[in-house]
Amino acid sequence: QVQLVESGGGLVQPGGSLRLSCAASRFTLYYRDIAWFRQAPGKEHEGLACFSNRDYSTGYADSVKGRFTISTDNAKNTVYLQMNNLTPEDTAVYYCAASIYYTCPEKISVTDYDAWGRGTQVTVSS
Repeated sequence: QVQLVESGGGLVQPGGSLRLSCAASRFTLYYRDIAWFRQAPGKEHEGLACFSNRDYSTGYADSVKGRFTISTDNAKNTVYLQMNNLTPEDTAVYYCAASIYYTCPEKISVTDYDAWGRGTQVTVSS
């Protein structure tokens, strides 16, 4: 099973930016969609952005559309999440995940993803 390791989290002021990275032990054809999720205290996982290896399409949750961008670097086996114009409501633990299904961009659902990283904390505060 692929192993995923997130990095790049930290403390940022409102309006600031961060770029999260997700390094994979290997990207194989077995894994079809890659996505970013987050979980804020007391809340369920929220699907934020996904990338499909089927046709390289991307999908975004309404809450982050226009502010967050998902991208990949296959040579480095890395997925990125560029986050701009951050607000305190973006404070959460951010996870990357891999799926054996093609569901992106139609949906970004926790139940479709079976390989997860341990997460990286993002705190937006002044």
